[in-house]
Amino acid sequence: MPDGPRYEEDFYAWTQYQAKVLRTLRTRDNRFDREHVAEEIEDWGKSERDAVESEITSVIEHLLKLAHSPAERPRYGWMGSIADARRILRKKLTPTLRSNAEQKIRELYQDAREAAELALHDYGEHEAAAALPASCPYTLDQVLDRNWYPEPLQEPK
Repeated sequence: MPDGPRYEEDFYAWTQYQAKVLRTLRTRDNRFDREHVAEEIEDWGKSERDAVESEITSVIEHLLKLAHSPAERPRYGWMGSIADARRILRKKLTPTLRSNAEQKIRELYQDAREAAELALHDYGEHEAAAALPASCPYTLDQVLDRNWYPEPLQEPK
């Protein structure tokens, strides 16, 4: 049994570890393109990481629109987008990728905020776009929780 992360338990960590191990193996047979194979394995894992980050960004974008848009019609579409992204995250998220997401949530939020702001402007909701928080109002647990949605902001009376 090899040392390091297990394929079945944390695919991303496994790819990064296997690439590192492959690069350290000695070989006398120069027909094997060790460096490129290691790079491909490493990139395979990075692709999973990028997909997870993209889905988290999408969830946050749609949570922001749900919370800040006064529109009623697109709400179920936004909820559907959130549900789809959360389903993908349940399949792809490993402990290492979750840790990575926790470290990058501020950066992911800025990307999501920008997308939400542009979408709100596209709907003519300039006040809602201007009211988006500067920092992420959601925890990663909320982003991932299939049953959690923000309450829409109440209009002042």
